[in-house]
Amino acid sequence: MPSKKVVGAIGAAAAVSVVAGGAFLMRAKDTPAPVRAPVATASGMPPVVDPNNLYSEIGAAHLSAAVRHDLERVYVPNLRSNDVSVIDPNTMKVVDRFKVGISPQHVIPSWDLRTLWVANNAERQDTGSLTPIDPSTGKPGKQVDVDDPYNMYFTPDGKSAIVVAEARRRLDFRDPHTMAMQYKIDVPNCGGINHAEFSIDGKYALFTCEFDGAIAKIDLVNRSVLGYLKLSMPATRVREGFDPRNPGASEICTRKKGMPQDVRISPDGKRFYVADMMADGVHIVDGTSFTKVGFIPSGPGTHGLYPSRDGKYLYITNRGTHKIHGKRKGPGSVDVLEFASEKIVAHWAIPNGGSPDMGNVSADGKSLWLAGRFDDVVYRIDTKSGDVRSVKVGGEPHGLTVWPQPGRYSLGHTGNLR
Repeated sequence: MPSKKVVGAIGAAAAVSVVAGGAFLMRAKDTPAPVRAPVATASGMPPVVDPNNLYSEIGAAHLSAAVRHDLERVYVPNLRSNDVSVIDPNTMKVVDRFKVGISPQHVIPSWDLRTLWVANNAERQDTGSLTPIDPSTGKPGKQVDVDDPYNMYFTPDGKSAIVVAEARRRLDFRDPHTMAMQYKIDVPNCGGINHAEFSIDGKYALFTCEFDGAIAKIDLVNRSVLGYLKLSMPATRVREGFDPRNPGASEICTRKKGMPQDVRISPDGKRFYVADMMADGVHIVDGTSFTKVGFIPSGPGTHGLYPSRDGKYLYITNRGTHKIHGKRKGPGSVDVLEFASEKIVAHWAIPNGGSPDMGNVSADGKSLWLAGRFDDVVYRIDTKSGDVRSVKVGGEPHGLTVWPQPGRYSLGHTGNLR
């Protein structure tokens, strides 16, 4: 189990004790997962191998033959300096840096795992673009002009890239190779549409609406908006500038709406977890009924969500501030959520402060790589000890990706593989 100063090991034969932010949590011995019927997936989508764990194919042993000869690299889009820093994870050094379009936001693995796309959305301009990177060489290709690509996903059947045109409140479905427009879905009541997650059967997706404090449910089969869900705020949250573990860190939450960011599905596909940087925690949403069913407090500026390679834990990043443009060396941290219990079982603070944002887990699951958004660094966090090392990169690093990653295909973002 990834934990700061772990006591004992998590096993299948006995109850265990885990240190979690200074407190012991007890968990009964594991019980076999119930047998579930095969998932009836959307047409063309690869089958769900294990209905109890849709992350079963992203384990360290499941590296696709398609990526086995790709370079081991961490690709970091630097929003402010309009370039990409390339890190060799073995030496912890920047080995390349190249210019891309304006305002690079995320580096996105393609559905077929053969291209890494840099989404340059050119904030407040009309010169958006996508820059392809060949993962076998680590070198960029010819830029493709694309309107407002803040983020990008892929339909589960691999037939379309979904360009998230944030400023347009629109989802543009494009050819996944040429990026020619196929069709679009307008999402008018979703201001700041940006991050997404797909249902276990691939028939719908949830997109977060950052500036409306809501999420939108999109029918991918009938190409329509099924509805919107306003996310209620908690009674309390973390005071700006405070570490959540310190006395006096809590304050009454007077904000009327949140600012949802990343979203990730539970291993069994029943629940979605939505990070909210204004609520300082994770909303729990039932995907079928499209209702909020719970809330898990985390830290200030809760932002990114990444499953562990075994599908047992969810790494939650806290940027350390409620502000869109925060200060350096804030009380940034990472919390570890156990999916089965929905409890936080570890808390890793960034030494001397920081701003962990977007990233992903290494192929072997031993490291969590995150952009230090306001500190112009990248963090490598040991997923057993929580120890942190950093690498200096360009200006305002954002949605980095680690490559290669295990899995059969990519649904987009910084590596939502299945």
